[in-house]
Amino acid sequence: MDAYGCKFQGRFIFATDQDKVRAKKMGISDLNKKYELNEIVKGDSIFCATGITSTEMVAAVKKENTKFITEKKWYGWSIFGSIFILVSTWYQVQLDVKINEWFGEFYDTLQKALTEPGSVTETEFIGYLFTFAKVAGLWIIIAIVTGFFVSHWVFRWRTSMAEYYHSQWLKARLTEGASQRVQEDTLKFARIMEGLGVGLLDSIMTLVAFLPILWGLSKQVDVLPWIGEVDHALVWVAIISALGGTVLLAAVGIKLPGIEYDIQKEEAGYRKELVHGEDDPIRAAPPTIGQLYDRVRGIHYKSYFHYLYFNAVKWSYFQGMVIVPYLALAPTIVSGAITLGFVQQITRAFGRVENSLQYLVRSWSTIVELISVWKRLSEFEARLKYNSEESTVENI
Repeated sequence: MDAYGCKFQGRFIFATDQDKVRAKKMGISDLNKKYELNEIVKGDSIFCATGITSTEMVAAVKKENTKFITEKKWYGWSIFGSIFILVSTWYQVQLDVKINEWFGEFYDTLQKALTEPGSVTETEFIGYLFTFAKVAGLWIIIAIVTGFFVSHWVFRWRTSMAEYYHSQWLKARLTEGASQRVQEDTLKFARIMEGLGVGLLDSIMTLVAFLPILWGLSKQVDVLPWIGEVDHALVWVAIISALGGTVLLAAVGIKLPGIEYDIQKEEAGYRKELVHGEDDPIRAAPPTIGQLYDRVRGIHYKSYFHYLYFNAVKWSYFQGMVIVPYLALAPTIVSGAITLGFVQQITRAFGRVENSLQYLVRSWSTIVELISVWKRLSEFEARLKYNSEESTVENI
């Protein structure tokens, strides 16, 4: 009734003298007092309901297996959207596998044409190029459609979060920076998850598809420089180098998530003071605004220092990894045991496996930002829960 702005008056009815004694102990002195609605319900109130049968206002309760469900607004997007993304991403990876096979055939043909003039006709050579164009064109179409769908899918995720916070706004607004959490952090969370989520899925599927290919191709590479004979050598080089780089950069950048969180915290305090200054000339004035900006500057300078050595290690690692497959292939190449097409095919497969295993390394900066956003939203929801409990205590 309070949530819908209704009017109500009432008084207590005591069944026994014992009830009257309990009421007096609770602080009720006038046992015949007539109470207004705002005396019965203090503070903010939220009306929540579900239906036994469906109406225009609420959905009915439905039982599925052992679970009772009242709202299935995002069910379709959650289940069928996830299936579509899985299938389309897998199909892209399979097209990438076909392109990798094409590289082997094309470069063998190229080597043959260069070493044996007249052995390859112009029509055959151009035919290889058209074959690539067909596969690559299909890959581009799938990538565009998938990217478009994923953007909508992730925005529905953001919408579900926003609608939850909207429904809790009377409690949420009591938390400092609530508007920024609901608007900015849900937007950042959705955008980051769009990139990281699809990237992770693609990395897993690429690894599943290309690792067996690299394993098969590596049968012809059984010698490593300075080490000697190693079965399926390139597979182990890819795994050890990628995982080693991940551990190295994770250790070097371990302080970055906390620093990113502090940046957002200081920026929020600085922005809030400026917003207050738009309506109140006393706010956002020296020396307060200067002190807030000094804190913003200090935490940014701190992040620049930590990113300095992190980037030095990261880019040194990535540039070093460019020559790793060729270094591993050196004994096999100089012995003349493989063709140019094989080199292109196996180095490309090596790159796909390596990139998949380096997912955390390549996404570390974005992961740092995601951790920061997650920490802020977690604190916001904890504060929201606290406000709800405080309001319940006051109403009691």
